Amino acid sequence: MTAAGDLPAGIHGATLAEVIEHFGQGTPGRAMLGRRLRHIYQLVHQTRCVARFILFGSFITAKPEPNDVDIFLLMEDTFDVSSVVGEPAVLFDHLAAQNFAGASIFWLRRLAALDGEQAAVEHWRVKRGGGRRGIVEITKA
Repeated sequence: MTAAGDLPAGIHGATLAEVIEHFGQGTPGRAMLGRRLRHIYQLVHQTRCVARFILFGSFITAKPEPNDVDIFLLMEDTFDVSSVVGEPAVLFDHLAAQNFAGASIFWLRRLAALDGEQAAVEHWRVKRGGGRRGIVEITKA
């Protein structure tokens, strides 16, 4: 972590277990967000179309009480959101995911990444006020 409590700039690979161990404990709020993240991870993988699962935002900082989990999903080109039913379907509607799952979820098919998939992932490294931040790519459960 940097002196400001952020991850160093870059894309950091980690397993879901490592992310939850490092960021999903310490306060009741972080523990709740860790449980939400685990549940979301399981639900989106039910689609069998997740290409990349990226975390960004305050959850992966030293902030004691982040508000939510911020997620970017890069989905395979074969992903058809209209075929997703039940609880996983909620996660592919940004507002519904925020209200139901307490997560800001953004997604895109690989083919829709006009400047390429790496550029789409790199986009989430840019801070609102400018500059670069570290993000985490979950490599496996």
